[in-house]
Amino acid sequence: MTDDFEARGKRKKLISELRKKGIGDEEVLRAMDAVPRHVFMDNAFLNHAYVDKAFPISSGQTISQPYTVAVQTSLLEVKRRSRILEVGTGSGYQAAILAEMGAKVYTIERYRELFLKAQKTLASLGYSVDSFFGDGYAGKPQYGPYDGIIITAAIKEVPEELLKQLKTGGRLVAPVGDSSSQRMTLVRRTGEDSYEYSSHGRYLFVPMLPGIVKE
Repeated sequence: MTDDFEARGKRKKLISELRKKGIGDEEVLRAMDAVPRHVFMDNAFLNHAYVDKAFPISSGQTISQPYTVAVQTSLLEVKRRSRILEVGTGSGYQAAILAEMGAKVYTIERYRELFLKAQKTLASLGYSVDSFFGDGYAGKPQYGPYDGIIITAAIKEVPEELLKQLKTGGRLVAPVGDSSSQRMTLVRRTGEDSYEYSSHGRYLFVPMLPGIVKE
């Protein structure tokens, strides 16, 4: 799938819209302008790739609204060579944004179909991302500790196992709450056993589930 003049023009308009909605991290906006979102979407929704809305992908999951991607990414405060763990690869779009920003990205997906598709899409765009098929609740401690962890599905509370994989000074961003509404939550690890929590608006994500789905 090509990235043509029309798609690039639509991305420019989307970036302008995100600025108007309060996204001020220019490096996040630059990355979102560079990554062709339409490549990560199902054919039925290609004409809406640069509308600021979430859309369905396979396995009953969604590709997040661009504004939500921008908020989560901004809260992570990604630097070049930051080690970032993503829980919930989905389409691979969020991982591409992080890789475009120069992060070293490790991403976990519980649905085998999504894992394989995202892995192929990311490789086709030239993004070097370490992708894993597995249970996100366990994280990937062998590659940590991480500068940042991003969870792209709703959780009732932040798993202790993931908190332990953060560096001191590291940041975890996740939508925390019940199935009807979550608060975007930033957790900063301030010491060996100390964390600071802050909330950053209400959102609605599909739930994070344990285990794997092979079919």
